[in-house]
Amino acid sequence: MHITQLNRECLLHLFSFLDKNSRKNLAKTCHKLLEVFQDPILWSLLNFNSPAELKKHNFLLGPALKYLSICWHSERVKVCNIEDWMKNNFQKDFCNKHENTVTDFLLEVGNRCPNLLSLTLSGCGHVTDDCLLRLLRNCPSLKTLKLENCVRITDQTLEAVTLYGRSLQTLHVDFCRNITQTGLEKVREKCPSVMLSAERSANMIPDSKPEKKFTLGKSSRKLVQL
Repeated sequence: MHITQLNRECLLHLFSFLDKNSRKNLAKTCHKLLEVFQDPILWSLLNFNSPAELKKHNFLLGPALKYLSICWHSERVKVCNIEDWMKNNFQKDFCNKHENTVTDFLLEVGNRCPNLLSLTLSGCGHVTDDCLLRLLRNCPSLKTLKLENCVRITDQTLEAVTLYGRSLQTLHVDFCRNITQTGLEKVREKCPSVMLSAERSANMIPDSKPEKKFTLGKSSRKLVQL
């Protein structure tokens, strides 16, 4: 028996065991398997291990997506986590190649996947508050938001949670150095039913602009002179 002789239910079951690349390659063999690849039932869960995987076009985004994870565990994340004004030219060039990749992808998710229930981001150093605010607005059913080592996330994201996270049950902002204790307290106050985790976040050294450091240096010299 040839694989194309299997009924739709069997083919969907077969595809469910394959990774994204295998599904895409199999879909290229004939029109029938392409139709199976395009069935929304296969795309309720998506996991990515690097920003590069977001550009492979071996998956489908749509209302069926419920669970999304983008976790980049790499030494390269350390480069993304350096404050922009402190990066050398090599580091800036490296970040420029993927700086908007995750953000653009999440904006597309917000536009095309309104039924998203869970989002996990780890090591996504270029994701911004504005991006997450839009996603929270467009995905009102979101129940779980887990952010880890996302250095550009600030209390503005926490404020967006209190405004638009009506369905949110779990919020993690672990190792996000620009989250403050004040922001966390506001979430606890306005969203008491949300299970909140903020491991190390409010205790880490936040980003600072060079102007502030320069001003601090001048002030310190004045004190010394006095």
